[in-house]
Amino acid sequence: MKHDNHMEQELKQHISAALTQLFGIENPTVVIEPTRIEFEGDFTFVVFPYLKQSKKGPEQTANDIGTYLQQHLSQIDSFNVIKGFLNLVIYKQYWVDFVAQHYRNAQYGFATPKSKEKVLVEYSSPNTNKPLHLGHVRNNLLGFSVSNILKANGYDVVMCNLVNDRGIHICKSMYAWMQHGKGETPQSSGMKGDHLVGKYYVAFDKVFKAEQKELVAAGMSEEEAEKKSPSILAAQELLRKWEAGDTETVDVWKTMNGWVYDGFDVSYKSLGVSFDQFYYESNTYLLGKEIVQEGLGKNVFFKKDDGSVWVDLTADGLDQKLLLRGDGTSVYITQDIGTAELKYKDFGAERSIYVVGNEQDYHFKVLQLICEKLGKSYAKGIYHLSYGMVELPHGKMKSREGTVVDADDLVAEMIQAAEDTTKALGKTDGFAETELQELYQTIGLGALKYFLLKVDPRKKMLFNPEESIDFQGNTGPFIQYTYARIKSILRNSGATDVGETNGVVPNYLENKLIQTLYQYPTVIADAGKDLSPGLVANYVYDLAKSFSHFYHECSIIKEENKATRNLRLQLCMMTAHTIQSAFSLLGINVPERM
Repeated sequence: MKHDNHMEQELKQHISAALTQLFGIENPTVVIEPTRIEFEGDFTFVVFPYLKQSKKGPEQTANDIGTYLQQHLSQIDSFNVIKGFLNLVIYKQYWVDFVAQHYRNAQYGFATPKSKEKVLVEYSSPNTNKPLHLGHVRNNLLGFSVSNILKANGYDVVMCNLVNDRGIHICKSMYAWMQHGKGETPQSSGMKGDHLVGKYYVAFDKVFKAEQKELVAAGMSEEEAEKKSPSILAAQELLRKWEAGDTETVDVWKTMNGWVYDGFDVSYKSLGVSFDQFYYESNTYLLGKEIVQEGLGKNVFFKKDDGSVWVDLTADGLDQKLLLRGDGTSVYITQDIGTAELKYKDFGAERSIYVVGNEQDYHFKVLQLICEKLGKSYAKGIYHLSYGMVELPHGKMKSREGTVVDADDLVAEMIQAAEDTTKALGKTDGFAETELQELYQTIGLGALKYFLLKVDPRKKMLFNPEESIDFQGNTGPFIQYTYARIKSILRNSGATDVGETNGVVPNYLENKLIQTLYQYPTVIADAGKDLSPGLVANYVYDLAKSFSHFYHECSIIKEENKATRNLRLQLCMMTAHTIQSAFSLLGINVPERM
């Protein structure tokens, strides 16, 4: 995979050669890091792991390697040794040439596409009985961003959405609407379709709980009351009718799901996420049954006396898992096995990433094990990108039902907060009203996305709306503001392109900014390996900070020396490109002015 970090590769090769020639170390693994801010140098190599073989002290070992590198690599200007740390200084001209080479390139840092390697990323996976909520927001943003990062690493990515559009929970909202809906539609009610269906899901629950209470008061146990309440029996009857293909039931199901999809489309659009392929459980829920027969034939699964089919995973440290009930109906894992097979038939991708909350960790262990036992070539590539819950500061932004935070409400409140903050800062002069509305949306969604993506996906997190919209600190708006400021400098400079920078020696702040820009390809590669958008988010914050230090200390437009001014304008252009590029990987837009 080709990224643009030639210097790093060359250094590693030469350090490896030095270790072999000086100390007879065969095929050493060489790690180099950017030099820490407080020391002089561009790259640092730590010699401690090699002292056994060099049979010398840390300083002497580092000096020997430094001397070797200076003799064999023309780009090395000098080196210094602090204990076992070898700090290497690269000729300044190398960095000036690096900027000249890349500052116009909007694709800088991206790997060359390797279209042969397909990866499937499945995310969102909503239920069609209620609107999207805050947990879905983290899921959607993660799935979309991870897909973008994998594309930037050269993979051919297919973004999938497996919609949970059947089952008892769907029948609950259907039953409530059939009983009490009086033909209400999104058009007649003025409600978004997913919200309307969600309203009936909540209504079902109210009636169901009241019925349970009555049955318990009449002397039934809680458990029995849950199974015998008239509403749940009616919903189960609807599910049976649906599975039998009863026309009236299927028509209601199609109509209500249609409303929900229209609503989801609006939510997806406002979140800025998209999909290449939709799968629907109503089409896939029977698929696993054939594979269960295949597994029985291979003796991977076994049958119990009641006719149910199981897989024994006790040897793998798990337990026995049900795959088909005695009456021949499938369970959740059966569908997932079938869907995995269908995806492989459709796309032939050996890697399949599932973006699903961490409460499903066990489920995906089981899925992978079963596919391995069945000898499926894609089993090894099943990867569960598990993420933690999102919590809110207590009592903030509670939704209509008072429990979960609705995604549409959240987006609307973020846009409103962006408007309030921008007005309070007095930053709205000279904008047309339509521009302002677009700006508030860009800032509000940028704040939300950045805040949710900068945290490691595996951690559960607290989403604080006020903190996220701050124009200072590690936030989306601060980075967007840095971008807008650079665009303003470039407009005021009148430079469409800039000339020669030969002979310029970058000062300390210019050099630090160049080196931060130089790290971008490595960040993209690491984020692709770890499937972690947080690496990109925190990098682009460091870049914005580095630019701010440079901007406050170095005159740009008024700089007298032409070559220095050119270098500084190139740095502005390259920083703007890189912020825009990194933010696009996170699914965030940048404003041309703020």
